Amino acid sequence: MRLLVWAAFAAAFTAGAAHAAPLPFDPEEATQAWLATMGPEATARSNSYFEGGYWLDLADSALNIVVAMLLMVFGFAKGVRAGLERTVKFYFLVAFGMALFYILVSGVVTFPFYYYVGFVREHQFGLATQTFAEWFGEYMIGFALNLVIGALFIAVLYLIIRAAKSAWWIWGAGVTLMFMLVLIMLAPVYLAPLFNTYTPMQEGPLKTEILHMAQANGVPASDVSVFDVSRQTNRVTANVSGFAGTTRIALSDTLIQRASTDGVREVMGHEIGHYVLRHTSSILVMLGVLIAFAFAFTHLLFGWIARGERWGVRAISDPAGMPLFFAILTFLFTVAAPVQNNIIRYHEHQADIFGLNASRAPDGFAETALLLSEYRKMSPGPLELWAFYDHPSGYQRIRMAMDWKAHEMAAGRIPVGPGGPPEGWRPDFVVMREGATPEPSPAAALD
Repeated sequence: MRLLVWAAFAAAFTAGAAHAAPLPFDPEEATQAWLATMGPEATARSNSYFEGGYWLDLADSALNIVVAMLLMVFGFAKGVRAGLERTVKFYFLVAFGMALFYILVSGVVTFPFYYYVGFVREHQFGLATQTFAEWFGEYMIGFALNLVIGALFIAVLYLIIRAAKSAWWIWGAGVTLMFMLVLIMLAPVYLAPLFNTYTPMQEGPLKTEILHMAQANGVPASDVSVFDVSRQTNRVTANVSGFAGTTRIALSDTLIQRASTDGVREVMGHEIGHYVLRHTSSILVMLGVLIAFAFAFTHLLFGWIARGERWGVRAISDPAGMPLFFAILTFLFTVAAPVQNNIIRYHEHQADIFGLNASRAPDGFAETALLLSEYRKMSPGPLELWAFYDHPSGYQRIRMAMDWKAHEMAAGRIPVGPGGPPEGWRPDFVVMREGATPEPSPAAALD
């Protein structure tokens, strides 16, 4: 009997090996060939930019915590709350006024940091296209939106804290998710046009392909919009945004200018994947759980830190404790950043696979991954990837595309050909830094 079992195993193994068609090229070699198109200088520059972001994120959190605690320790928060209680009296208005004060003061104090991160550093790495006046104008629009919308949300949250008492963190997480959902619905129609102009994409083969791909996968869209992100940056981007009747397919003018037709198709396939796979809903649910845990820990830590009415704070529902409340939240979300990154990276990986199968453009996938490498480190270590990446790394994306391409060739579903990049191809930003003029993309020629 044992002999028969071993014979059956050997037969199955031999049959499997016989039916496994050899791959037409080595996916790892093809991946390395794509990565090599960057060259050492561009690779070092990309690594420097991305790794510097790790420290800037930590500095951002630390700065906001320091500002919040200074408002507490020196009695500014208690004084403002007392003044509001004497004047506006109503609890909601006291919380709203305190939120306006906190956001305004924090924004003014931290402005030099955000000026460096958002303007100076972006120009140092050649990623920004705005003058200071243009950048500052948009910064102030964003700040004004944050001031009004943020203060309104915080006031509502404080009403929940006061009414629900020790169970506020459950209700607070639910209301936070509802607030985020409303913003997702309103953003494409009311917020995004404040920063960019959206115009219908010119008629042509590329637009037709995008609409066919979208409609074939159930996206309720009859048009494609182009927005002028080139007024701010040379980065490439696209999205299928909105919810419940506000869905819109949009791609940046930089994507059309810089990417090939296959590159554009693949990016749009990826964005369509987010919509079809209902990633907005699943991300909100997962983040909702994370927010609930953060609120619960905030409740515990707040009571411990502010015990005995320290700094004049009567309870967690006291608006005078608002800076402490958000200092604790900032600390917790900084610690939990890898969890949030992994949630988003999981969804991005799903959208990558969907985009490959929808667009059937593996070389376009590799090309756009290289365009993103201008500001994303391509080959991080495992711990680095887990802690800091909210998208798959460039190496992972290109390797997945090359695996897909090799197996589709082996199955006879696409023509057999080489695995690596076209001969002489290099990312346009590498070519431009060398003083040459990159070839116009086929996408730009079509539209």
